Amino acid sequence: MTLRLLAVHAHPDDESSKGAATYAYYRSIGAEVMVVSCTGGERGSILNEHLEDRARAERDLGGLRRLEMQRAQAIMGIDHRWLGYQDSGLPEEGETVPEGSFATIPLEISAEPLVALIRRYRPQALVTYDEIGGYPHPDHIRTHEISMFAFRAAADPDQYPGTGEPWQISKVYYDRIFNAARMRAVHTLLTETMPGNPLIEAIEGMKRWMDDAPDLATTHIPVGDFFEVRDNALKAHASQVAPDSPFFFWPNDLLRTAWPTEEFQLVESNVSSELPETDLFAGVVDTDAGITHTTDPINTTDPIKKTDEVTA
Repeated sequence: MTLRLLAVHAHPDDESSKGAATYAYYRSIGAEVMVVSCTGGERGSILNEHLEDRARAERDLGGLRRLEMQRAQAIMGIDHRWLGYQDSGLPEEGETVPEGSFATIPLEISAEPLVALIRRYRPQALVTYDEIGGYPHPDHIRTHEISMFAFRAAADPDQYPGTGEPWQISKVYYDRIFNAARMRAVHTLLTETMPGNPLIEAIEGMKRWMDDAPDLATTHIPVGDFFEVRDNALKAHASQVAPDSPFFFWPNDLLRTAWPTEEFQLVESNVSSELPETDLFAGVVDTDAGITHTTDPINTTDPIKKTDEVTA
């Protein structure tokens, strides 16, 4: 059984800040991973004051972000597809998003290419954002909406005829990588081992959020060995991320000790798996062969086992 993970993101760079270590981990054990970028990020801002390619960014940010995505894709070793929609931008208070941008296109229209991709790629697991998009950017919210719509429509033979045979994705997850439990664990280890580290103050600035945020994660993927891949993929998006950004780049040895996992929340499942999980594919069934996928994160040499009946 070939395991296939589909991750749907709003803009190029989102895939690197929200799951790159997980994608690299699954590639290392032979799974296929495809990232979809719904937009080209054309209306983003230049967030790296020392960007070497600043002239190109100011002239053609969308073109530069495509090149950056190519570099990140190569670093992670994943497949990638553009859905082809225009970045909606992040409107100021009282503003509206531009007509024709991703967030304004009717859902039943914008979802069709994603349905076609799901039916062709046939993933067992889908990763996307929650109802507020992780944060309330119009494209992130629309990414949630289009992902959930396409998840259901791809399995319905009456919807979008001509886009391929129906395909039922087994499991859907929301990204929960930036979570309060992780922040608390890093803060505790920092104060114990590096009491003068400036990250302590930065984390303490989020104390109220850390205290109030619920723990929604159901699934913890062991990705400590792939933090450098994540960092390098994120640095490939140089127009969006400064290489010394304290928000993104923390000591990886510290992270491997405090919190060597990335988190997801299982929100839809057509198979049986025991929570909490350590595998996005836990319980996934190959109905043709009658086998259920199981992964031991320490020993991945035997990722499947026979089962007497198909769970659903």
